[in-house]
Amino acid sequence: MKCLLLGAGYATRLYPLTKDRPKPLLPVAGIPILQRICEQLFKVKALDTIYVVTNHRFAGHYYNWLRDYQHHRALPVPIEIYDDLTTTPDDRLGAIGDIQFVIQNAKIDDDLMVIAGDNLIEFNLQDFVEIAKPKGSAVCLKDLKVKKKVSLYGAVEINKQGKVIDFEEKPPKPRTTLISIGLYYFGKAHLPLFRQYLEEGHSKDAPGFYLQWLHKQIDVHGHVIDGEWYDIGDIDSYNAANEIMMKGKE
Repeated sequence: MKCLLLGAGYATRLYPLTKDRPKPLLPVAGIPILQRICEQLFKVKALDTIYVVTNHRFAGHYYNWLRDYQHHRALPVPIEIYDDLTTTPDDRLGAIGDIQFVIQNAKIDDDLMVIAGDNLIEFNLQDFVEIAKPKGSAVCLKDLKVKKKVSLYGAVEINKQGKVIDFEEKPPKPRTTLISIGLYYFGKAHLPLFRQYLEEGHSKDAPGFYLQWLHKQIDVHGHVIDGEWYDIGDIDSYNAANEIMMKGKE
């Protein structure tokens, strides 16, 4: 199994923090978000490669981070960086474009986990993999309990069997309290669907739009997690996550 970490965005909502640094490399309690994700990924038994996709503007930051990371510890799983060669928000490939870019250029022919590079994940990824693998394709969900907050995310409805029956990106009037947290598992047989989706001319940006389309093509299952998860969407949420994690170090 492979994992792709999405890190090619420009995170303009976090300016000036991300004006000269990619959001996944922002430190939380002194450790870059991306590194925290990798440490969780190292615990996944079937994983044999981690890919990080970046835009060209921030590629050097990721190469420097990886060099320092490898200097300080032996990495149990190799990490490879892919530069999508875009330089501005105007010419970006978008999340789905970047996923297809890496599938094609890394010649991925295996099950693939995809994680947004700004996810602070404080739960066991091995549990998600064990549940997702026999299902074929799956999305990790969080129950926000309150519908008011759901409008900021992708709202997901599932049936009693856990199958996704509806997905709506940032709905103004959510029908559910379940959201997608930017963590996905795609079976090897389903990877060609990324190319099909793009060739049909759909939105290249948020993975939510892809899921909106995908669950109508194949069965996609939702897995609701109980562990801690923090979304770094703006400066306030970044500061809040940093404060929480700093207290955890005390």
